[in-house]
Amino acid sequence: MLRRHLFTSLILTAIVGIGLGVVYPVVVWGIGQVAFSYRANGSFVKQNGKVVGSALIGQEFLNKAGNPDPRYFQPRPSDAGTGYVATSSGASNLGPSNPLLVGFIAGFNSVDLDGNPSATNPFATAADPMCVPMDAATGDPVTSPSAGEKFARNSDGSYVCDPNTVPERAILYRQLNNLPANEKVPVDAVTASGSGLDPDISVANADLQAPRVAAARDLPVGTVMALVAQHTDAPQWGFLGDKTVNVLDLNLALDALQG
Repeated sequence: MLRRHLFTSLILTAIVGIGLGVVYPVVVWGIGQVAFSYRANGSFVKQNGKVVGSALIGQEFLNKAGNPDPRYFQPRPSDAGTGYVATSSGASNLGPSNPLLVGFIAGFNSVDLDGNPSATNPFATAADPMCVPMDAATGDPVTSPSAGEKFARNSDGSYVCDPNTVPERAILYRQLNNLPANEKVPVDAVTASGSGLDPDISVANADLQAPRVAAARDLPVGTVMALVAQHTDAPQWGFLGDKTVNVLDLNLALDALQG
């Protein structure tokens, strides 16, 4: 009796193991290769026969100095590893009052030099009233200062601010795109996505970048704006979400336009 039950159990285990561990994956893989080959293989985008990226994963467009290349549209920030690392997909998960996200807001979450609640931000700079300082020794942002702690300073004596807060990202975005200091900045230009790999930006973000790209490429602004419109994708299923612009797709179209 025991042998019969053991034999039956082994047969069922083998059937389930082969069916779900071999047959099912092979069938799903086969269907994917036949019906959805492009998506199943990573949605890779090729140019001149060479893979230049994926339509599903954002990437940086930097110049030789490692700075944002003014000739290209820039993606939204990323918290996936060092930026757009697919194996490190994820968000910062910072709360709306966390100084690492919003900076030190006077009277809300600001602290004094000893880390006590403060009605003002003692680290404020002329450019960034919500500045979060950087530790002089480690180079890390300091949200809980301690007595006697040394902070990094600029040549003019002002504090060096954490570059990853929303206020600092907004400042850099305006500088890169030659925008007025009071210009409203699209939220996707200064915050990372839930995955950290978002390949798209909002139409508003693309429109604000267009004059800078046009100037860097010596193109009429209207030409670049028209290209943005041509590469604007409708919301998913026509109603879910907002219109978006795939950054890689748009940048490749720019290169193709100029040969």
